[in-house]
Amino acid sequence: MRRLRQLAGVPVTELAGVGPKKAEGLAVLGISSVLDLLMHYPRRYIDRTNQAHIADLGLGEEGMVLGRVRRVQSRRTRNRRSLVEVDVTDGSGYLRCTFFNQAWRANQLKAGTSAIFFGKLEEFQGRRRMTNPVVDLVGDRTGRIVPVYPQSDKAGLTTWELGAWVEEALGRAGTLADPVPVEVVERYGLVDRTAALHGIHLPASASEHRAARLRLVFDELLRIQLVLVRRKRDLELRAVGIAHDVAGGLVERFHRRLPFPLTDAQRRALAEIEADLAASVPMHRLLQGDVGAGKTLVALSALLVAVEGGRQGAFMAPTEVLAEQHHASIRGLLEGLTLADEGGNLFDERPVRVESLTSRSTPSERSRLAGALASGEVDIVVGTHALIQEKVAFRSLGVAVIDEQHRFGVEQRAALREKGEAIPDVLVMTATPIPRTAAMTVYGDLDVSVLDELPPGRTPVVTRWARTAAEEAEAWACVAAEVEAGHQAYVVCPLIEESDKLEARSAQETYDRLSTGELAGLRLGLLHGRVGVKDKEVAMEAFRAGRIDVLVATTVIEVGVDVPNATVMVVIDADRFGLAQLHQLRGRVGRGSAASWCYLLADAADVVADGQARLEALERTSDGFELAEVDLGLRGEGTLMGAHQKGRSDLRLASLRRDEVWVGRAREVAFELVDGEGGLDGHPLLVDEVALLLGADDSADDERTEFLFKS
Repeated sequence: MRRLRQLAGVPVTELAGVGPKKAEGLAVLGISSVLDLLMHYPRRYIDRTNQAHIADLGLGEEGMVLGRVRRVQSRRTRNRRSLVEVDVTDGSGYLRCTFFNQAWRANQLKAGTSAIFFGKLEEFQGRRRMTNPVVDLVGDRTGRIVPVYPQSDKAGLTTWELGAWVEEALGRAGTLADPVPVEVVERYGLVDRTAALHGIHLPASASEHRAARLRLVFDELLRIQLVLVRRKRDLELRAVGIAHDVAGGLVERFHRRLPFPLTDAQRRALAEIEADLAASVPMHRLLQGDVGAGKTLVALSALLVAVEGGRQGAFMAPTEVLAEQHHASIRGLLEGLTLADEGGNLFDERPVRVESLTSRSTPSERSRLAGALASGEVDIVVGTHALIQEKVAFRSLGVAVIDEQHRFGVEQRAALREKGEAIPDVLVMTATPIPRTAAMTVYGDLDVSVLDELPPGRTPVVTRWARTAAEEAEAWACVAAEVEAGHQAYVVCPLIEESDKLEARSAQETYDRLSTGELAGLRLGLLHGRVGVKDKEVAMEAFRAGRIDVLVATTVIEVGVDVPNATVMVVIDADRFGLAQLHQLRGRVGRGSAASWCYLLADAADVVADGQARLEALERTSDGFELAEVDLGLRGEGTLMGAHQKGRSDLRLASLRRDEVWVGRAREVAFELVDGEGGLDGHPLLVDEVALLLGADDSADDERTEFLFKS
């Protein structure tokens, strides 16, 4: 029986017809070994016995048609985006396929080309069309069910060549060793590994494909959960933590002094956190909640538990702006709160001391603060990555809070944990809600607390997609009216991922246009990524103080800007932004008691289907968890699992939405195997697969697996 590692050692050049040029094409697809090829699963299948025709598709339906290109034309839209329009026929009817920002399609789909087009049928100006459909070039291969493989225009390969090589590889591989214990396979009625690979590539029927997919989905999820569960158990077994006394009265006194009651969600999260703090195992918990759900208050309560016990707390933020904002907010919340002075007599009390440390702290401030931290005079320090520099030493770090944790690297988080003589309790926070199954997968080594309700007093933000020039004019009129009423506004410039230089230029051009156009006469400020640190803070301070009416900015305001007087946001070319990012941006308004608005500018004629779904979802709801589900459906799990982080997503077939029940089952099995007699070492084939496919060796702390723990 062959193991996957053996297949990983066989180069694709061993297959018939794969010479140097074809091997280069396969490398473009990330395929260099026979194992890579066998794990390059078909993205869809053509049932040639029941092929759809253009005339049969109904509006709003997703479908796949095989057609021949009749005509191709290219042009630029009003917003200077490339637009390629391809007219297709299959003998039953005509279809126009529209491609935005894919100028290369004009060369790929020349007149006379036969291709498969997969997408949703729409109607625009009386013509049936698909927007940005998936395209596969086809040949003359026959068969009842034909697999269609993911390709790249740069690879220069056909789906039929890939299919032929896969078929040869399966024949030569023979029977594969099955790493999953037979009792688990039988418990869930799964097919064996060999049948699964044959059934996913060469299914004879729909039922055979379903069974194959289910087995491979389970394998994917199980491998991930084994890494996460082993990591969690390893931390619990090896780590020496701090058992905090949570029965003191400091946190309760702090809550009584607040001008508002805690929400039920905050109380529930605090109870979960306090249970962790009281245990001798270090806390490793994720606190997720929507924008404005009160995460900082919960985190501060955890820090106060450490402070009351004579230890220190650290609050780590990703940017100077956010760190300084948290520092000011925490100092305000703790003003007047005192605790027993250990150096005095029984009745002496002193205020809780909160300090800030960022890269902008002067050398003398750093030196003074370093001494105060080492001596224990500072109770809570708020800062950026400056907190983990070698020269910063705590007398006794008890609790560390990491805000927006996905912005920190592996080494930075580890260095913060190492600042205490015992491992401090760690609470990581994110304001980007993710669905439960995703949390179970991405953050599977963390316990999760959720704040799913907003405190009283948060003002709902009215969100409108401005689809036309008239609706855009309404947005600018709203900005002017709100400034006239004494409020302020944000204008967010288009996202240009290719270059922060281009994005900065776009922001400057927007600032210049608005200054002499729609917002002439108002006091405008400008903020973008290429503005110097000092100038950035000057602009932000002027906006906070009300000396700027409208702040024209890029996404640097996504987190860390809290100006309750800002009541309007206008996002230009909103369809260029992701759903989570738009929701974060929207959270910058509605932070006071006044009615607030968010206008999303995007010409309806230029917005593709996914962009339309994002903008409509934002209009419909302000619930971050509902939006997270929509986002997961639109983007797929690969992005969420960290495909752009170190390593790559292992979710090739599994869907965290469609396969929710299997996420739970895989996690249960992972605990069984890790906690069972002999642990995971009793299953060497599984250990080998995890190491091979997720890049993790026997150390559960191997940083190569860290891409699994980033949002």
